[in-house]
Amino acid sequence: MTRRPRLLLAALAIAALSWLLFAAADRALALAQRFLTLPTWLQWTLGLVLLAFALVGLGVLWWLLRPRRKRRPVPAPDRGSLEQRIGQLRERGTDTAALNAELSELDRRRSTARVYVALFGEISSGKSSLIRALAPQALATSDVRGGTTQQVTHHDGQLPDGRVLVLADVPGSREAGGEAHETLARHEALRAHAVVYLCAGDLTRTQMDELRWLGDFGKPLLLALNKADQWNEAERAQLLDRLRRQTRGTAATVVAISAGGSERFQRRLADGSTEQVERQRTPDIEPLLHALARLTAPGAEGLEPLREHAVLAGVHERTGVLEAQTRAAESERIVRKYARRAIVGALAAVVPGSDLVIQGALATALTRELATLYGVRVSDVQIEDFIQQARLTLRTGSSIVLAVAGNALKAFPGLGTLGGGVLHAFAYALIFDSMGRALSASLAERKTLDQQDAGERLKGLLADARGARMRQLAALTMEAWRERDEGDAS
Repeated sequence: MTRRPRLLLAALAIAALSWLLFAAADRALALAQRFLTLPTWLQWTLGLVLLAFALVGLGVLWWLLRPRRKRRPVPAPDRGSLEQRIGQLRERGTDTAALNAELSELDRRRSTARVYVALFGEISSGKSSLIRALAPQALATSDVRGGTTQQVTHHDGQLPDGRVLVLADVPGSREAGGEAHETLARHEALRAHAVVYLCAGDLTRTQMDELRWLGDFGKPLLLALNKADQWNEAERAQLLDRLRRQTRGTAATVVAISAGGSERFQRRLADGSTEQVERQRTPDIEPLLHALARLTAPGAEGLEPLREHAVLAGVHERTGVLEAQTRAAESERIVRKYARRAIVGALAAVVPGSDLVIQGALATALTRELATLYGVRVSDVQIEDFIQQARLTLRTGSSIVLAVAGNALKAFPGLGTLGGGVLHAFAYALIFDSMGRALSASLAERKTLDQQDAGERLKGLLADARGARMRQLAALTMEAWRERDEGDAS
C-alpha cells in the first residue's frame, strides 16, 4: 500500500474515533441532565449503586493487573525445638539416624564456607553434560535404564571471577529407580546454597511443580534452557519469554545455554555408503556462568541463612512424617491391646449381653489412651458422650455386627464351629477394633474429639468385612480362645 492510501485510512480512523468520543460525551451529558432532574433520594440511591459498581470494577481490575507476590518460604522451626522432637522420637524407639545425619551435614557444610550449587532437572536434560562443561575433570557413568546419574556426586567448578563452587550432580526426576532417586535429589537440592534447574523446552506440569517446590523452600534458583542451539533466534526468544512468564517470582534468571555432550549423525562416504558418527558438541555456557556469579555473589556466609532455613524446613517435614508413622504404629498397638482385652472379657461372660458395649471401662480407657497419644485433651464428659453415641450406633447396628462377624468366621476353618461364645468374642473384637481405628483416624485428622466424625467412621468400619483385617481379628480371637482352654486344662 502506497503512502497516500495509508494517510487516507489513518484520517478516516481518527475521524471515526473522534465521532465516537463526541457521541459518548453527548450521551454522558444527556444522562447527567436527566440525573439532575430526579428526586434527591433517587439521585443518592443511583449514585451509591454506580459508586459500588465502580469500586467492584476497580477491584477486579487491580486483581487482574496486580503485581505477583513473592512466594513465602515453607516455615521452619528453630533448631532447638526440632532437635527436641527428634529426641522424643528416638526415645520411643524410632530410627532417627537420617535426621541426625542431615543436621550434622548442615553443620559440616557451614564450617567449610564453600558454596554448593545443585543441578536439578528431569532425566536426559543434560545435567551430566553441564557438569563436564563446568568441571572438565568430572566423569559420568552411563546407565541404560534411563538417565546417567544414579547417585549424588560433587565436583569443583570455577566461575569467571575465579571463585570455586561445589557442583552437585543429582539423579533426574522421573529417573529409573523411582521415588528413592527423586528423594535423594530433593534432599541434596535443599542442602545446596543455590539450584540450577535444567529444561530442554517448554515446562511440563511436573517440572512446574518441581520449580514451585524449590521456590517454596526459598532456594535461590536459575532456570537454564539447555540445547538452545536447536532453535533459531526468533524461536529461542519466544521460548525464553514463555519460560520467564511461567517462572516469574520463582526463578531469579532464565538463560539459554548449550551444555555440549555428544551427538550422532549419519555421514555419507565417497563410495555411496553411510556410517554412524559420534562427535562432541562444543558447550556454550557463558550466560549461565555470569548468572551464577551474580546469584552466588553474597558467598557462603551471605547465602547460609536461606540454606539453613531450607534444610531445617525439610527436616521439619521429614520429622512430621516420622511422628505420624510412629503415632500410627503406637495406635495400632493400643487398638490391638484393647481388642484382645475385649475378647478375653467376652469369653469369660456366661451369657452374651444385649448391649454390645457392656465393657464401658475398656471403651473409656481406650478413648483416653488414644487421646493422650495424639495430644488431644478430653474431658470425662466428652468421653462419656462419645461412648454413649457408640452405644446407640451399636444398638441399631447390632444385627449388622453379628452378621459380619458370623460371615467372617465361616471363612476360617475351625472357628465357625466353636459356638456362640466365639461369635460373641469375635463381635467384641470387631467392635473395639472399629472403635479404636475410627477414633484414631478422627483424632489424627481433626486434632479434637469430634464425636460426629468418629461416629461416621465407626459405622463404616463395622460394616467393613475386608479379608486382611478380619484375618487379624480371627487370629487374635483364636489365640485368646486357645489360651483360655490351656488355662482351664491346667
